[in-house]
Amino acid sequence: MGHMGHLILVRHAKSQWNALGKWTGLHDISLSDEGRAQAAETAVHLKGIDIHKAYTSALKRAKETLEIIVEYLGISAPVIAHPALNERDYGIFTGENKWGVKEKIGEAEFQKIRRGWDTPIEGGETLKDVHDRVVPYFKEHVLPDVKAGKNALIVAHGNSLRALVKHLEDISDEAIADVEIGVGEAHVYRLDKEGKIISKHIRAENAQKGKI
Repeated sequence: MGHMGHLILVRHAKSQWNALGKWTGLHDISLSDEGRAQAAETAVHLKGIDIHKAYTSALKRAKETLEIIVEYLGISAPVIAHPALNERDYGIFTGENKWGVKEKIGEAEFQKIRRGWDTPIEGGETLKDVHDRVVPYFKEHVLPDVKAGKNALIVAHGNSLRALVKHLEDISDEAIADVEIGVGEAHVYRLDKEGKIISKHIRAENAQKGKI
């Protein structure tokens, strides 16, 4: 059957704005002290997986998470940062407190904006827009290595990873609303040489995910 490649998806650890409940989007904020400790904890859970290539977004909170993981694991693999993996642009809601927005617009509308597939935000992106930049990048740059039996790590964001998981697991437009990835969480997939999933397990599972 040949060597299976692993694809490891990690959501960046807690940032200064996660801690405040703000929608961060493309605002380039650093990890909080708690987040730095959390990234080191995530690294512990990835011990034993040889990383051949690492990818991250162009945003500091993802890059810093990856740097901590790389340092802890002693990874010498190439690291590539690309804006295709950036978080969703929250447009007019960037910097707003999520729970304040929820009070203003109501639970149903809030959940559609927060978790829906194609709900627009003025001046921002839908999850579908994020999917349309993440998936082509993944197919062109990451997938060929994994198909060839290499292990690739992607450290990115709640929505860029949800978009990728939707593609990988063939999740419907409706069901993607129920998919959430906690900060610092790692999802480890084994893929065959066709790029199909053989197995998946979650490491460093974050029970707090619904709150962030």
